[in-house]
Amino acid sequence: MTQRWLSVEEIATHLGVSKDTVYAWRERKGLPAHRVGRFWKFKISEVDDWVRNGSASDSSEGANV
Repeated sequence: MTQRWLSVEEIATHLGVSKDTVYAWRERKGLPAHRVGRFWKFKISEVDDWVRNGSASDSSEGANV
């Protein structure tokens, strides 16, 4: 079964963060995302791998992300 693409709102809910944090992580930390027209879409397996590899944890990032 293939995974469906998730929206910014859905991936933010999955990660337990705000949409602003998702956008910031995509831009500053390389959160895996794919541009589809004017929307950003995410594969949950890619995002989960990114988190497991430690890319989401960076103590230099401020709490206001």
